[in-house]
Amino acid sequence: MRQTNTSDVVLPSHRIHAPWPYARLDVPALRAAGHRPHPVRQFVLKTRSRCNLACTYCYVYEMADQGWRGQPVAMSPATVARAAERIAEHAAAHALTRVDLVLHGGEPLLTAPAELAAPVDAVRAALARTSPRTRVTATVQTNGTLLTRGRLTALATAGIRVGVSLDGGLPAHNLRRVDHTGRPGFGAAARGLRLLARHPGSYAGVLCVVDLAQDPVETYESLLDFAPPVIGLLLPLANRSTPPPGHRPPATPYADWLVAVFDRWWHEAVLRTRIRIFEEIIALLIGLPTATETLGLAPATTAVIESDGGIEQADSLKSAYEGAAATGLNVESDGFDAFLDHPGLVARQLGRAALADGCRSCELVEVCGGGHYPHRYRAGEGFQGPSVYCADLQAVIRHIAAALHRATAGTAPAQPADPDAGPPGTVTAGQATPRAAAS
Repeated sequence: MRQTNTSDVVLPSHRIHAPWPYARLDVPALRAAGHRPHPVRQFVLKTRSRCNLACTYCYVYEMADQGWRGQPVAMSPATVARAAERIAEHAAAHALTRVDLVLHGGEPLLTAPAELAAPVDAVRAALARTSPRTRVTATVQTNGTLLTRGRLTALATAGIRVGVSLDGGLPAHNLRRVDHTGRPGFGAAARGLRLLARHPGSYAGVLCVVDLAQDPVETYESLLDFAPPVIGLLLPLANRSTPPPGHRPPATPYADWLVAVFDRWWHEAVLRTRIRIFEEIIALLIGLPTATETLGLAPATTAVIESDGGIEQADSLKSAYEGAAATGLNVESDGFDAFLDHPGLVARQLGRAALADGCRSCELVEVCGGGHYPHRYRAGEGFQGPSVYCADLQAVIRHIAAALHRATAGTAPAQPADPDAGPPGTVTAGQATPRAAAS
């Protein structure tokens, strides 16, 4: 792997806003000590930098980073081709058996139907030349308002599945999802989702940000009306300098919201959908690996390619400060191996070593993983503190652990008392089975 002088790709604003990792993490020393990078496996292609909606809480357009203003409206064919070459180059160098592509924006469905699959086709063609054993999975993340039969057909033909972002299944849940004239976007999104539900092979699922102003069970059950195979419940992007709405420690309002949904979902006689955060917590509690950056200690392996070809870190960092996701790299001049040496990515591949002292010693660290990286940020300090949702995460994890314990207590053979076991109601790796096996 080519070693990179990280001082060339760390922007001055990083050292000011986030001394950790940018001023304190010695990447060459880590490499010399034998710490090896994990290759990029997921590539987010920002095919469009603008959106047809103007959601009032959007982390891309309404939060700390306004870099979208300088981006081309659409990724050019030349940039698509160069990005595809770089992805194939990286896959070949690291013998990747699979790469995951996500078409993103802005709103990627602003692209004409005939051109929607072009980036995926370009990557597949480049891989066929340089890494023919690497297979591609592809999804598009959309607000759903522009879904039509023509677009669905084009996406399905190219093997691209569709994920939709929504704030709930009722108009009242989506009052902040409006277009640029202030008109609600829910009606168009609902029509798109009903169309998508008739094509289950193309349906990747629904993402929904937790909103304390909405009833949690009503939100969950209203989303079920769109028959999503998976629901992703996301905590609002916030941090220790800019806490989320309703944040009043030691109260745990976000845990209370999620627990209400968990209890309804967990006790249903027939499982009607999967809920990603709950499944991830269950998997981590029983010691199974997960591929998530929001929980657990698995290394981050995602790169974002902006519409101008810039290689960036995860979009969620844009909630922290201006330029927080930037790397100074571009597919025109840089390969993804250079990105592997960027301190921002290296920090997110260190697992437990990247966490605050209190997090490293916490009994829940294998499950929580310190929480989502952007949630750890404090201005002038960086990303090594505890998550702003620390108390909420602990409450949710302990509640789910107790549910697992109860579900398995009647089926598991009696075990001798373990003097090292935690207090009643705790579950550690290997002590429980997932819901499917317990029910």
